[in-house]
Amino acid sequence: MENNTIRNAFTMQLKSGFEAEYKTRHDQIWPELLQLLSESGIQDYSIFLDEESGILFGVQKLNAAFDRSKLSCHPLMRKWWNYMSDIMDANPDNSPKTKALTEVFYLD
Repeated sequence: MENNTIRNAFTMQLKSGFEAEYKTRHDQIWPELLQLLSESGIQDYSIFLDEESGILFGVQKLNAAFDRSKLSCHPLMRKWWNYMSDIMDANPDNSPKTKALTEVFYLD
């Protein structure tokens, strides 16, 4: 991994019964959103689902150019959050409620 890349891991909570819908929406993710994420400095992004608990586990590789506050203010990002807020736990601004995770082990 490049020296200027950091790994970011976090959890989110999917509402019960929306597992298939969450997958469908991500299978049909907007190309312009993918472009925005990439241009914002997200080089690699995966989301995993624990089907029993509804916990979503996200992991990203972020380059030095990544600016979370800039991405959070972008109208397209806010539109996606609004679109997803009905099926997952969200903050008052419809951004997903996330919980940052602390890395305790890494094998490269």
